[in-house]
Amino acid sequence: MDALEVMRAVEEWQRAGAYSVRIQGMNRQHHISLREEFDEHDGDYSKYVVLLDGGYPVATCRFYQTAPKVAMLGRVVVLPEYRGQQLGRRLVGEAERWMAECGIEQVTIDARTMAAGFYQKLGYEQAGETVFRSGVFDCVRMRKTLGPGR
Repeated sequence: MDALEVMRAVEEWQRAGAYSVRIQGMNRQHHISLREEFDEHDGDYSKYVVLLDGGYPVATCRFYQTAPKVAMLGRVVVLPEYRGQQLGRRLVGEAERWMAECGIEQVTIDARTMAAGFYQKLGYEQAGETVFRSGVFDCVRMRKTLGPGR
């Protein structure tokens, strides 16, 4: 997996890689409409991390600032054939490094309930007991404080 390239997507052609993964991993696999998958947070002010395998986008996530020093992480997607290879961990780690470089200290994510354990292993804590519906998924809000040396 070391052959994977990490791309911090800031230009439109780079964001197209993130969108490609989301279309394949969410729109097609979970039958989520394009209108639901792509929202007001997609665009120039969001930042995207894309993992590339031989130039082919295979995993992505995005984050955007919601308040001073606070960001929302989301749209974490790994293509089905690449799951189980620690790419989600790598993706979130890269996003956290980038957020820290941007001065972000607190990260929030609305995690699918089935993925909450994954985020707990990465240091996220559930923020309250409320389970809510986001599209077709049951989710919980989770938070993490980015510490020194991230």
